[in-house]
Formats: sequence, structure tokens, C-alpha cells
Amino acid sequence: MEKKIELLAPGGDVNSIKAAIIAGADAVYCGLDRFNARNRAANISFDELQGVMRLAHNYRCEVFLTLNILILENEIPALIQLLNQLVNTNIDGIIVQDLGLLYILSAYYNSLRIHASTQMTTHNEGQIKFLARLHAERVNLSRELNLKEIKHLTSVGKKHEVQTEVFVHGSQCISFSGICYMSSVHGGNSGNRGRCSQPCRDRYLTTPAGKEYPLNLKDNSAYSNIGELYEAGVYSLKIEGRIKKHDYIYTVVGSYKKQIENWQKHQTLLSEKNMLYKVFNRDFSNAYLTAEISKDMFIDNPRDYSVIRLKKDKAFQSLTEREQAEKDLFEEKDRIMEDVETKTKKLSIEKLPVILRITGEVASPLKISVQTPDASFDVISEVVLSNKGTESISYSTLFKRLKAINTSNYYISEMNLEGINDRLYLPFKELTVLRNRILFLLMDSKKNITPVQLPQIKSQPKQGIKPALSVFISSLNDLHHTSETDTSIYFKLPGNFKNRFSEYIEVFRKERNLIPCFPSVLIGDEYSTAVDFIHKVRPNSLVTDNTGIAFEAYQLGLEWIAGPGLNIVNSYSLKCLKKQFNCAGAFISSELSRMQLRGIQKPDNFNLYFSVYHPHVLMTSRQCFTQQTMGCNKKVVDSECIENCEKSSSITNTKGISFAVVKSKGNYHQIYSNQNYLNTDIISDNLKMFDSFFIDLSDVATETMVTISKAEIIRHFNDLVSGNSKASQLIRQSVYPTSCIQYKKGI
Repeated sequence: MEKKIELLAPGGDVNSIKAAIIAGADAVYCGLDRFNARNRAANISFDELQGVMRLAHNYRCEVFLTLNILILENEIPALIQLLNQLVNTNIDGIIVQDLGLLYILSAYYNSLRIHASTQMTTHNEGQIKFLARLHAERVNLSRELNLKEIKHLTSVGKKHEVQTEVFVHGSQCISFSGICYMSSVHGGNSGNRGRCSQPCRDRYLTTPAGKEYPLNLKDNSAYSNIGELYEAGVYSLKIEGRIKKHDYIYTVVGSYKKQIENWQKHQTLLSEKNMLYKVFNRDFSNAYLTAEISKDMFIDNPRDYSVIRLKKDKAFQSLTEREQAEKDLFEEKDRIMEDVETKTKKLSIEKLPVILRITGEVASPLKISVQTPDASFDVISEVVLSNKGTESISYSTLFKRLKAINTSNYYISEMNLEGINDRLYLPFKELTVLRNRILFLLMDSKKNITPVQLPQIKSQPKQGIKPALSVFISSLNDLHHTSETDTSIYFKLPGNFKNRFSEYIEVFRKERNLIPCFPSVLIGDEYSTAVDFIHKVRPNSLVTDNTGIAFEAYQLGLEWIAGPGLNIVNSYSLKCLKKQFNCAGAFISSELSRMQLRGIQKPDNFNLYFSVYHPHVLMTSRQCFTQQTMGCNKKVVDSECIENCEKSSSITNTKGISFAVVKSKGNYHQIYSNQNYLNTDIISDNLKMFDSFFIDLSDVATETMVTISKAEIIRHFNDLVSGNSKASQLIRQSVYPTSCIQYKKGI
């Protein structure tokens, strides 16, 4: 039997979902009006979801629901209410980002299949193992990976019963997904809450390299790599585009369906992809897959490329000829749209009517005859009717007990009680049993699941916590600034330190109190080197922004702390880390406001941390920003670039706000906010939840001026944490300008 590869299509609204289904999608992913990472999409209601599932399943197409945002503490009750509804539907999977939601699903809703969102930035084998422990059935791999890396992770996934899913078409983020804060910090719209305002697509002042859109990538297209992805063992090919219209979805899904079918039947690929150019695109690139990361992946124009390509591909003899070609293109676009609209109008997601006829008499069972457009059946009570009781059988009594039918694919269109003549009684419990039997038969013999009630997380006593100060450094030269203090020192290891491996081993073996910190992104050899380092040093403690390293520390029985890059925002995420991975503590996200922080409860024997001063990383990219800003003679980004390149530049948007563009040795390119993050308010607010406040002394050239030494900075913050309110003013006089707008606004 030939191996199947799934084609997974986006659906922002009902018409787009219909378009995906009739174009041949094997599965669609869509979001409700809450808890999903595409707030700009139209999205669908819960009732529409029921109809979508029925329609899709009739076409042998699965439906995955996106709940792929960070979940705030005060949203947990509404989330549980939604999950209690979903668990009694035929939904085929839930796509998630939040660790707390992952824990809730794996612990309380084991009938719901879990898919890890691209927002979880999955790119190494330790992360696959981490997610497998939380019962994730599938992971969407980071878009930046090449075919060799994808093949390796797919083989790891198979060993742990985890499927891999890869984006093959659509918009491409310049930052690793899930760790981009540019929209959040400078627009108040968090990408981790589905509100990204896409500042990467904005126009900037022309860079020295001559670019006006220095962060704007071409669209991803793996149309010519389907065979290689198939051979790599990838389970699902995913198309991006939940904010795209139905004509786009129909065209792209249809094109990829033909390509997949052709490969599976003949092991050959279609070369013609003109149809993909006839709907919105920014031109295409597959350079991440082919490991040819270069400036050719960028396009200095964020708008539709269709007409531009037409002009480039054809040598028009006259202006009239060119204008006619453009007219023909737009007319064809209109025809595609009209054709799709005609086809989708024939498909209905309306709920199906149910007619209920109720009959019975004293000393006999109650019978409910159920009739739908497709079938009819009877359910009969096991308890006989009586002429005594507390509340007699009536229309209102029955409807109250049976109205749950309206939350399924069906609705009660008629309820006939003509077969009930006398005052008859039946225990309410028995009516509930009858309702569940009806739902069981309507839902294709799926047993109705009792709503889950999560046990309340106990609040821990907050008295007696005397927070300490801890310091991040990223240069070994900074050790002398901290030698005369009792402050805990954490060293931020670069992502790639293969060339300095022996040096770091020696330093950490000598400085046993120095705590290593691991970054968010560790791909391939970077991850292997980090794991080797942990095994050789076996540090007393470590901090990690990467769940792959977290899993390795857990396996080795080492004390570990969830770093700020894991963006923890709720109590269930903390419970997940503690209970499933024996985590010792965690940083709480600096995206949260004061009010959003208040409800978070930590587990027993667990510490909470918060970074109050740091250069603010907005995005991390596998791409090269130097090529787009200063210019670079190298054609492609290679391992030597990551290990040795050390450059800085800047970009400035049309509002005059500049961002630091930094490439440090061993790290990927990063963009920093124009001002360092400084939050002394959280210390004076005395929330009584944090065990330690952190400051980051990494040298990044932003607009923030520092007029005192690093040793003095540490001293002032120590005074502030110890309760000296005057220290706040001294810090602000010495470190300026700064920003902490998220602490006021939140996400």
C-alpha cells in the first residue's frame, strides 16, 4: 500500500474552507472567534464549526481547530468551557502553542488529538521528545529547516510516534515563529495572541544596501520539492493562508493536490506552476529547504507580484499589448473567483433538522422516535413511566433535558408530545441517559463525555518571599564586574559555540557557581554541541529558552529553569513544567501587564523569575540582515557566517524609529528594540510572587545610554531589590531612555 502524504489547507472563513475541501484537501485547519493566531481572519462560530466538520467528513477531509495562542490566566475558565464542548464533537485535532493548554489537554482530554503549532518553534530532536511526553501527536516544524534537517527530525518523530508537518506554500515570516515580539513591543499587537501587525512587511528608510523593504521575504513554495519531502517521511504538507480569500485557497490547494497525486502515481513532478502566480504572491523561494539562504529570498515589494512577473516574463511589443495582457490576467482572476463561488454555493454547512416524537403511558417505558434527513431510530427508557413524581413530562421539561442536541450537527426542528396524554413522570437522570443515547447515535456512535472540572490550583502563601537579584552576562570579560558581589551570575551561551567548546568546558568546570543559559534556537550541530556540553559539565543548574535542552536536563536529573524565551503566561504552564519535567523554576513573560501577572500561582517548591532590565530582542532569524542593510559579498549564509560573523547596523521605519540589527559570534541575526527594557515598577509594586529579579548586562548598541559602570548598575539594582526606593531614581538617571510599555498594556 502506498504511503499517504496529507495535504493540509487553511480556512479563514466558511467559503475558504469549502474551497479547500472541493479542491481536494485531505484536512483543513481553521479558528474560532477566540483563542487562535489569526485574529485578522474572518474565523468561524462554534455552530459553523459543527457544519464544517459534517461537510468535510462527507468529503473524507479532516478538520483541525487552531487554539494556537498564549492563554492568559483569566481565560482558563472560558477555555475549559470550550474544550468541554469540543470533546463531544468530531473534531480531528487541536493545534496549540501554550504549554498550559498542552498540559490540560494531555492530562484531562485524552480523546482530543494534540498538534504542536509552528509557534512552538520546533527544530531539534529534544523538542520532539519534549512534545511527545505531552502526548502531542504531530509537530509543525520550523519553516527555516532544510530537507536534511527535516528528514532527521521526521525519523526521530517516528520513533516517538510523532508525525511531522511542514509548511510548503504561503507567506514566510522573517523571524522564527513564536519568538517574534516586534509587533507586540512597537504596535501593541502580540503575534503570540494572533494580532501581528506585520512590521516586517513595512517600508523602511532606504538602507545603504538600497533596500526599502529589508525584512520582506518572498513567499515560500515547495512545489518542486514534494518528492523530496515525501521521501523524507513527512506526514503532512501545510499551506499557509488563513487570511487569504477562497479563490486563492482553491487555486493553491488544487495545484498542490495535482502535484502530490502525480508524484504518488508516477514519481515525477509537474514543472508548470503558472496557476500559483495567478493568485496573490510575493514571488517564490524554496531556499530554506535547499539550504541556500541568501539575499535572493528577499523581495523589495510587499504587494502582489502577479503583474510584475507578467511584465518580466514577456517581451511586449507595445504598451497596448502589455495593457491587454494585464487585463487578461485580471479577467482570469475574476473568472477563478466566480467559478469558486459557484461551486462553494452548492455546499451547505447548515445544521440538519431532527424531529422528535415522544410516546408513553403509565407502567411503560418512554419512547423517543428520532428522525433526521438521513436516518431514523428509537430510544427507549429503561425506567418505566409513573403517575407520581416531582415534575411531569412536558414540552419545557423535555426540551431542557434534550437541548444539548442543538450543540451538535443537528437541531431540534420539531418535538411532538401527542403520544403523551396523562401527567406522566420519569426521573431526570433517565432523561439525561436518553439524551446521551440520542447524541451517541447522531454522533456516529461517539460516547458523550462528561464535562471536565479542573481542580483549583491552590494559591501559595506570598509572605516571607525576599527576592534576590541575579545577573545575565554574555561575555566572560564581565565576570570581573560581578566578582565582589553575592549576586547569582548566569552566562548566556551563544547558539553555536563549537569553536569555543573546550574553553567553555574549562570555564564552567572551574566556576561551578556560574550558571549556563541556552538560547531559543539550537539546530542540528548547535543542539548536539549544547547536549554534549551539559553531559560533560553537569552544571548545578541551567536556564534554557529551548525545550529540547529542557528535556535533556530532565532526563539527566539536573536542576533547570524555564527561561524568558519560553514566554510563560499562566499557572498551568508552570504546573506542566514542574509535574512533567521536574522544572525548578520559570521566568514569567515580560509581555504581561501588572494585572495579567496577578492571578498566576506557582507550584510548591518552585521559583518564579522576572527580567527587569535587558536589551529587548524583537526577532531572531536564520536569514542574514547584513545583506539587506550594509551589504555583504557572500552569496549564501553558511556555518562560518553563524560562527564568526560579528556585525551591527540598523534600520529605521518611516516613523523615525530605529532598530538595532545585531549579528554576534555564534548567534543568528537579531533585531533589538530601539530602547532597552527597564521595569522598576514591578519591584516597587511588591507583587510578592517573584523569588529573583534579573538584569542583563549584554552589550547591545541601542539608543539607551548607560552612564555608570556595570558594577554600579548591579549595586543600584541590589539596593532597589533590597527595598531602597531611591535606587529606582538613580537607575533611571543613569540608564535612559528605556521602555516597558507591555507592563502597562499587556497582551
